[in-house]
Amino acid sequence: MRFDLLKVLLVEDNQHMRILLIEMLRAIGVRHIHEARDGAEALATMRSTSIDVVLTDLSMSGLDGVEFVNLLRRSPDSPNPFCPIVMITGHSTERRVREARDAGVNEFLAKPITARGLIHRLTLLIENPRPFIRTEDYFGPDRRRRDDPRYRGPRRRAEDRERVYLDDAGADRGHPTRRL
Repeated sequence: MRFDLLKVLLVEDNQHMRILLIEMLRAIGVRHIHEARDGAEALATMRSTSIDVVLTDLSMSGLDGVEFVNLLRRSPDSPNPFCPIVMITGHSTERRVREARDAGVNEFLAKPITARGLIHRLTLLIENPRPFIRTEDYFGPDRRRRDDPRYRGPRRRAEDRERVYLDDAGADRGHPTRRL
């Protein structure tokens, strides 16, 4: 894996956690690391810098992780609504994790963070990117993780044809096109 090619934005309000994550990223080979203390600073950074992956904390003062993801995914002036996002969470309620998932997070990483967990999430984003879909109330990566051929029950969405796959330019392409 060529982690040295990634441009990562780390959004974390806790300085000690930022230092720890930066050291972990450097240890696995990431060389281009940008920092932000909250979602507002992260959006400003993304407007001026090309970012490949965002690592963001769920609970932050100011603009928190869920609000940041909602703005990045849905705002008309979003700098990159297709950017892969890993949500970092320590002691959050199930409700907050569901909110983050429904905002359009690609992956979750639980605290305490390990290098193995970080590598695994980044590898999932790069090697197994999920297509983005748009429905009336959701825009983000397809939340269905796998298609089980043994499953015979009703689909979780009313119709599969409701799924609209989009490329980076927002064009309907019928298949995923985003690759890191």
